[in-house]
Amino acid sequence: MLSRILKQKWLLVAVLILVVATLTGCTTSNHTTTTEGLLEGNFWQRNVVYWFALMLDKFAKLFGGEYGLSILLLTIIVRTLILPLTLKQYRSSKAMQAIQPEIEKIRKKHKDNPQLVQQETMKLFQQNQVNPMAGCLPMIVQMPIFIALYNAIYMNSAIREHEFLWLQLGEKDPYHILPVLAAITTFLQTKMMQSQQKNAMPGMQIMLIIFPVMIFVMALNFPAALPLYWIFSNIYTIVQNYFLYVRTSKRKESVPAK
Repeated sequence: MLSRILKQKWLLVAVLILVVATLTGCTTSNHTTTTEGLLEGNFWQRNVVYWFALMLDKFAKLFGGEYGLSILLLTIIVRTLILPLTLKQYRSSKAMQAIQPEIEKIRKKHKDNPQLVQQETMKLFQQNQVNPMAGCLPMIVQMPIFIALYNAIYMNSAIREHEFLWLQLGEKDPYHILPVLAAITTFLQTKMMQSQQKNAMPGMQIMLIIFPVMIFVMALNFPAALPLYWIFSNIYTIVQNYFLYVRTSKRKESVPAK
């Protein structure tokens, strides 16, 4: 039962990534406009993309016109806003680990009755307020943000033509540095989370390799601003996971047993 839920969780994450790739790939890349011009577009452009483009414009003014730093600030704001969901994910993960012995007892006790194993496991989840799918919440929330940011960059001529470091934000990274960094940071943040999971499924190790590769391939085809956002977001996650998982584990290990 648990293994099936975890498989569904990873499948959902993979589907979400493919949805982003499909939706962003269907965008008409030659259509550019101003931030104000987005108000004359369709419902998505008027009510979602416009506000992201406006925020990026406002933040860029704070940094003397640097849209790269504007994306960094937007990343910090977005990730901080979804921090409560991340903390919920963290608590659910810890609760899941805590009830692992009970799950194993249920499996052994009812090994000849898979349906009863499923019922008892779900009952155990409810009693302990554990949601195995909670880990997907932050990513689900970020998907519309990612798509809106993509549209804001590709459709807003000011952002699309802006240069940051060696990059033109509306074009692919010519040296492929960002795709490599996006893949590496994705690997590191996924590895940090999986290292804290006890009794990890073999399939999760496969995802540890597949996800960075997927991110690398997607980043190769995205305008530079998108991998840049992804890298900033991954770094935020790595720092966040350090305090949530690594530092917390070290504190527990340093506490003498009574």
